[in-house]
Amino acid sequence: MNTIETRGIWLTTTDSKVLRSKERIAEAMDFLAETGFNVVFPVVWNKAVTLYPSQTMQQIFGVEIDPIFVGRDPLEEVVVEARRVGLKVIPWFEYGFASSYNLNGGVLLQKKPEWAARDIKGNLLKKNGFEWLNALDPQVQEFLLNLVLEVANNYDVDGIQGDDRFPAFPCEGGYDEGTVSRYRQQFDRNPPKNPKDRQWLQWRADILTDFLARLYGEVKAVNPNLLVAIAPNIHDWAFQEYLQDSPTWLNRGIVDMIQPQIYRRDFGSYSAIADKLVSQQFTDATLPKLAPGILMKLGNYSISPEYLVQAIEYNRQLGIQGEVFFFYEGLRENNNTLAKVLRNGPYAKSASFPTLSDFSAGGVINKRTSSIWQGMEKLLKKIF
Repeated sequence: MNTIETRGIWLTTTDSKVLRSKERIAEAMDFLAETGFNVVFPVVWNKAVTLYPSQTMQQIFGVEIDPIFVGRDPLEEVVVEARRVGLKVIPWFEYGFASSYNLNGGVLLQKKPEWAARDIKGNLLKKNGFEWLNALDPQVQEFLLNLVLEVANNYDVDGIQGDDRFPAFPCEGGYDEGTVSRYRQQFDRNPPKNPKDRQWLQWRADILTDFLARLYGEVKAVNPNLLVAIAPNIHDWAFQEYLQDSPTWLNRGIVDMIQPQIYRRDFGSYSAIADKLVSQQFTDATLPKLAPGILMKLGNYSISPEYLVQAIEYNRQLGIQGEVFFFYEGLRENNNTLAKVLRNGPYAKSASFPTLSDFSAGGVINKRTSSIWQGMEKLLKKIF
């Protein structure tokens, strides 16, 4: 029987030179296909620039593409080379609603100061080094939506992916004049001073959820087979800190694939979170959408071969049919050690990437459901 699993990897510009030339891209796609992967998530939006020629960016900011890629289209090159070896491609909008990192808003807010997010003191919203665009502002939402639709319309991709910054917004934001006046119109009072007031959290999270619903609908209008994937932070922390209401996204059916970032550096921590997700957040109907993000490499950290195999095996025990690794360069360290572990172990047999119907309730029958069916079959055989 054909195995159906999501076997994904993120391609970054940070700490990676894969996207620097067409030859490197071709070599990477060959390598991923040989290792047993079936989908790649290349970054297309970070540090206030796109990795494809963008008319939206050209018109608003006068910068068509990341300057190091002028004269090339890395996204198109990834698509061509991935298709050649049978890999799916889902471009990843890494920076989302973040404007810059330790640059006081950077070029985006220099040109569009009215797009700035504000904290309760009226300062530019900053969290963990990132400065933020106002994700609750309709103009800002339109801008990001246009970037997504450019990719959906102009490239032979299989979907698009947001992450812990898209759709997302630090809970400390929303104190700009526009948002305050919207809130006042609805409730006849100013927003609470406590940014974690539950009702205030939910009101802002609902604005982001409505944006995701619109994005989902507009992507599907381009092509109903395009997947909308999000790699959020882990619930409920993601809701309280970044207004990411992933249970509601699942309930409303406005996300096809979800890759919560279970970026833990030991198996015990990973398995505890995976358990919680499966038992508390996902149902039999939504479990096929889940393929957790696993941290393979960051700075000096590299996942151990033992933990790598344990995590994949544990996913399958829970009925989770896949995972996505952060990020490609982790496979290549120490003479491709981790790639060899995958190719000779959990990814030794090839697997097909799920189709859109596999992500819905009638798709991949997860292990919980299949064990129920097996039990019923045995019972029926006894009766008849």
